[in-house]
Amino acid sequence: MKILVLLSRVPYPLEKGDKLRAFNQIKELSKNNQVILFAINEGDIDEKAKEELKKYCVAFSTVSLTRQRVFLNLIKAFFNGLPLQVGYFHFKRAQKKVDELIQKHKPDHIYCQLIRTSEYVKKYSGCPKTLDYMDVFSKGIERRKATDPFYMKPFLALEYKRLLKYENKIFSLFNNKTIISKQDRDLIPHPDKQQIAVIPNGVDADYFKPMERKKEFDLLFNGNMNYPPNVESVEYLVEKIMPYVWSKMPQVRLLISGASPNNKVKELESERVIVSGWVDDVRENYAKSKILIAPMQISIGLQNKLLEAMAMKIPCITSALANNALGAKHNEQIMVADNPQQYAMQVIELLQNEQKANTIALNGYRFAVDNFNWKSTTAQLEKLFLASKR
Repeated sequence: MKILVLLSRVPYPLEKGDKLRAFNQIKELSKNNQVILFAINEGDIDEKAKEELKKYCVAFSTVSLTRQRVFLNLIKAFFNGLPLQVGYFHFKRAQKKVDELIQKHKPDHIYCQLIRTSEYVKKYSGCPKTLDYMDVFSKGIERRKATDPFYMKPFLALEYKRLLKYENKIFSLFNNKTIISKQDRDLIPHPDKQQIAVIPNGVDADYFKPMERKKEFDLLFNGNMNYPPNVESVEYLVEKIMPYVWSKMPQVRLLISGASPNNKVKELESERVIVSGWVDDVRENYAKSKILIAPMQISIGLQNKLLEAMAMKIPCITSALANNALGAKHNEQIMVADNPQQYAMQVIELLQNEQKANTIALNGYRFAVDNFNWKSTTAQLEKLFLASKR
């Protein structure tokens, strides 16, 4: 089967959740299918990205998105009534390229990741299509309305309304719809949302596996550190949770790891809070840390950081919001907290009780490896494609 995959970003290097999902799905799909990849590209393409993607794609095309083009796209979207999340990535030159690829390759199936790419193929009705909502953008914006500065609230309110309308409208234009978790599916504003197939993420347990390293850090937060939910989470961690921890254990050190830390994140750095920025091998930071803590406040989707840490036998502490998507058992496979005091108590307990920490780590490892792997989750996706084959 020829599958045309449309992405809003080149899926390599793997520093963002959407890239990680797309890359691993492409890798698995390529085993039984011919994958034609089209991706919007911001900035220069990493040469290693080209090498990696050519291993799995019979054709790979990109169109660059310049700052000037982004500005024009946003202005156009604002006046056309499109959500900015969609308008940002849609423009004439890219549309022309997608049309050419469809005409040239005549794909058997079209797979769009995120509503950001759905505009490109909504006019095509002769070829079966699948839309991966992945996350519910409207809910993410709604949660940001409560926390962003006042001057952003009118823009967020408008974007929220447009996203609600668009997520509902685009539903009927695709044969199949997928999403990352049941929690997210329930937030889609469509009466037939139960038709959306839940295709969770996986974890590469051959790559993310236990590693023996000297423990240099007590706590780790890992993720794209320019992504608002991650930024808000580490601010909450350092400003709300850590004072309780430090009052009992002043020596505790926290590592904030991940690409593109913004100024808010950098300002959190101190003798006890280290901000590493991008690292070539994130496994080293996992292995050097005793606990992964992810106090997600406005998170949607499934947190890859939790799966990766679990696969490396690192005990995890997270919010009920994040664990709803994961489905791990509190106090057995993971620790779940709802307020700063609870987080602090759990951090202290795991740091002082090595046996408890090891039990959570082992159970979490078994849970992640047994339930989340890219081969089985992508097989579910491929089954959808085959069921709607022309």
